[in-house]
Amino acid sequence: MFDLWQAHLSFTLVAFLLLPTTRLPRTMQCLGLLGLFLVSLIPLAGLPLAAYPRSLTDDLAITTLVVLLWATCARLALLPRLPAMQYWQLILCVGALAAFLYPATLGLTYFDPYRLGYSPRHLIIAIGLLALLMFYWRNALGVLMLGLATLAFSFDIKASDNYWDYLLDPFLALYCWGAILIGAGKLCFSRPKKALSD
Repeated sequence: MFDLWQAHLSFTLVAFLLLPTTRLPRTMQCLGLLGLFLVSLIPLAGLPLAAYPRSLTDDLAITTLVVLLWATCARLALLPRLPAMQYWQLILCVGALAAFLYPATLGLTYFDPYRLGYSPRHLIIAIGLLALLMFYWRNALGVLMLGLATLAFSFDIKASDNYWDYLLDPFLALYCWGAILIGAGKLCFSRPKKALSD
């Protein structure tokens, strides 16, 4: 079970956040969270249930797990919801990192930034500076995401030896890009209305 701790945690948090539990008392929500964890342990054909989504998606990045934990705690009213400004700071920063990494993996460029993750001294310095920027912006979630991802890499918590796998996964990248596109679309469509009202 310990080898699959990320799979169990991911399964539990994602399932909890997808369920409409916001109107339930906190005690009931906590019991539901515990119940979902127990569901993730149910064995099917010799493997726990949580292992099957993992076989399709691999382990989530540490940054994504931190976001899921923050969102879960916010739903349980244990942490405040992220202010809009801090939300967009994270979306734009993570989206920029994903735009730097993923085009090469799709064969769109000759430069392969993924190789930087195997000897990530310079990459860690860059992420450290980004974490300092998050700290300056008082963005606690951003600092936790980047700091815990780097700490997890230092302790070799994931099976991967590449620092990028601790920082990003396709789900986080797609979410950020989707949010950027939707936000840009709303901004473009709202400007003509403001011009007409003026």
